[in-house]
Amino acid sequence: MKTIIHKAATRGHANHGWLNSYHTFSFAGYHDADRIHFGALRVLNDDTVAGGMGFGAHPHDNMEIISIPTSGDLEHQDNMGNKQVIRQGDVQVMSAGTGIQHSEKNKNKDKTVEFFQIWVFPNQRNVQPRYDQQSYTDADKYNKLLTVVSPIGTTDGKVHIHQDAWFSLGKLDNDFSTEYKLFKKDNGVYAFIIEGNVTINGISLNRRDGLGITEAEVLSIKADSDAEVLLMEVPMG
Repeated sequence: MKTIIHKAATRGHANHGWLNSYHTFSFAGYHDADRIHFGALRVLNDDTVAGGMGFGAHPHDNMEIISIPTSGDLEHQDNMGNKQVIRQGDVQVMSAGTGIQHSEKNKNKDKTVEFFQIWVFPNQRNVQPRYDQQSYTDADKYNKLLTVVSPIGTTDGKVHIHQDAWFSLGKLDNDFSTEYKLFKKDNGVYAFIIEGNVTINGISLNRRDGLGITEAEVLSIKADSDAEVLLMEVPMG
C-alpha cells in the first residue's frame, strides 16, 4: 500500500470576497508541482459562494465535472438548455466533451452556498456533452458507503461519467467500522473527510483532510466521531 496525505491546512487558498475556495490540487493561481492530480482526479475544490454571487457563463471541454453541495442552493444554467438548482444531498455531473458553456450562482441573496467542485479526466475525448443530477437522503448514506457516481454503462451509481471511476458517500456514526473494496484492483482511492474524524487503513484523518491510497484492494474505515466521507476511486494511469 502506498499513501499520500494532504492535510486540510496545506491546501491552496484563494479568497476573492464573493468566492472563498480551497484547492486540494493545483488550480488557477495555486500551483504545486507535487499536487497536480491523483490519477484521473484533477480538481477537488471546496468552494463557498456569497449570497447572490456566482460564476458567469464560461466554457469547459473534455472533462467530467461533478458538483456536490453541502449547504445552500446552487443554480446551474447551460447552453444545452438545462436550468436546475442543486442542493445538499444532490450530486450533479456534466460531461463537457466537445464543449459546453455554463454558469453557476448562489440562488439565495441572504446566505452562502457551499459545494465541492471535482474534475475527472475522461477516458474518451470529444464525447457529446451531457448533464445529469440525482438526489440522496442522509438515510441513503447512513452507516454505509453509497455509490453515487459510476462509469457510463454501469448501474452501480445513479449518475455516470466517462471514466472507470466510482464515487461513494458515507454518513457514519461514531465508532462505526466498514470496508471499501475497490471495483478495479489497479485503481487508486482518494478519500476526503467532509466532516468529523476518520481512520482509514490505520491513518487518522480530520475534517477536510485528504488521503490518496494506491496498491490496496480493500480500505478499512472507522469513524472516530460522527463523520461524513467521500471516496473517489479513479484509474491511476
